[in-house]
Amino acid sequence: MKKLHGWNLDYSQAVELQKKLSRQIQHKPVKTNPQFIAGIDCAFTKDKKKIIGCVVVLSYPELEIVETKHAIRKVTFPYIPGLLSFREAPVCLDAVEKLKRKPDLFMIDGQGIAHPRRLGLAAHLGLFFDKPTVGCAKSRLTGTYEMPAAPKGAYSELYDGDEVIGAVVRTRNKVKPVFVSVGHKCNLNDAISLVIDCATRYRIPEPTRLADIEVGKIKKAM
Repeated sequence: MKKLHGWNLDYSQAVELQKKLSRQIQHKPVKTNPQFIAGIDCAFTKDKKKIIGCVVVLSYPELEIVETKHAIRKVTFPYIPGLLSFREAPVCLDAVEKLKRKPDLFMIDGQGIAHPRRLGLAAHLGLFFDKPTVGCAKSRLTGTYEMPAAPKGAYSELYDGDEVIGAVVRTRNKVKPVFVSVGHKCNLNDAISLVIDCATRYRIPEPTRLADIEVGKIKKAM
């Protein structure tokens, strides 16, 4: 895992860092099918003073759980739209560092480059991991789109002006779509295919769905 920067930053420093890091994102095909895919999700405790990060490693294509780890941190960065990765990324990195099995690809519950400065949580984490990383968010942060057709596998492109920054993807027939974008070291076509392939029974693909369930269990037990 790369050590890109520290986390003691103010607003203007964080914005400038996003602009700088976004230029390092690599768009390229995922060359080989991953053997292990990790899903990452995080959630705040009820008092909003701590954040829980969870990573679940699944075998692929079986999508069976191989390993689960979590971490808990105090929240040190304020809530600022567009800078959420500075609140959430550190605890996700803590959880991933605990893994014994190193994933080949990461799927993050959050935006990749579908972000005003092209550095959502999935893109930010992808640069730290230096591995193929896909953003799969439940809602749109930015961009315009037309609603995709109803069947599973249908998608439409997400635009910022003339630039394609992601895709709006149906993971189940006639079910609300998800928002997929490149995190790092993948292209949009591969990101879409992986999300659809990992969405076996539910709207949310298994890696991030299972990570969300684990985060919920830990939060409830606190």
